[in-house]
Amino acid sequence: MASSPISPRLVKAGIVTMDPDTSAVQSVIALQYNPDSLSRSLQIQAVPGGQDGVRVDALRLRGPAIETIKLEAELDATDQLEFPSQFPNSVKYGLHPQLSQLEMLVNPTVETLIADDNLASNGALEIIPLEQPLTLFVWSRSRVVPVRLTDFSITEEAFDPNLNPIRAKVSLGMRVLNVDDLGFDTPGGHMFMAYLSTKEQLASQVINVAISVLGLGGLP
Repeated sequence: MASSPISPRLVKAGIVTMDPDTSAVQSVIALQYNPDSLSRSLQIQAVPGGQDGVRVDALRLRGPAIETIKLEAELDATDQLEFPSQFPNSVKYGLHPQLSQLEMLVNPTVETLIADDNLASNGALEIIPLEQPLTLFVWSRSRVVPVRLTDFSITEEAFDPNLNPIRAKVSLGMRVLNVDDLGFDTPGGHMFMAYLSTKEQLASQVINVAISVLGLGGLP
C-alpha cells in the first residue's frame, strides 16, 4: 500500500564514517529497519575515594561519563528478491554487500594492510597502528556521536539456493568517544561537545517541580 503524501517521512538510524582530520564524509550507512530498542549505560568518572584518611571532594568529576550503546539491527532481502529486475544485486549476492559494508567498519582495507607490510619489509623501526575513519552513530538529530565499535556479531538466519544470506540480525556494541579520547581541537572532539551541548539544552527543557511533591516541607 502506498504511503500517504502527508505522512511524516521516517528518519532512519545509521552510521557515518568521516576523515578524522578533514571531516570529509566517506560513507553513510542507513539501517534498513530502526531497532525496536536501544540500550545505553553511563559509567560515572568520579574522583576515587581517599586513602589513609586523605580527604577528597566527593562531588568532583574527572571528566564526561563513559557511555556505551548496544543495539540489534535486522536486515532482510526478501522484498527485494520479489523484484529481481529492480534489485539484481540482491538476487546475485543476497545481503552480502550490506553485511560487508558493516564489517569494514572494524577491518582495515587491503590497501592499508599491504602498505603497512611494505613498511615493515623495508625495515621501518616502528609501525604505527592502522587508523580507521572516525565513526559516528546517528540516532536522530539529537544524537550524532563519535563512537568506537567494541562488539560486533552477525546471525544469518535464512539463505537463498546459492547460500547467500537473505535475512540476518546484527548486534552492535559501541563506546562513545569523548574529548578525553579525541581531544578538544579535533572533528571528533567537536562532535562530542555538540552532543553534550544538546543534552544540556534538552535537560533545561524540564520544568522543576516543588519539593513538596517529594513529600517534604523543606530540607533540614
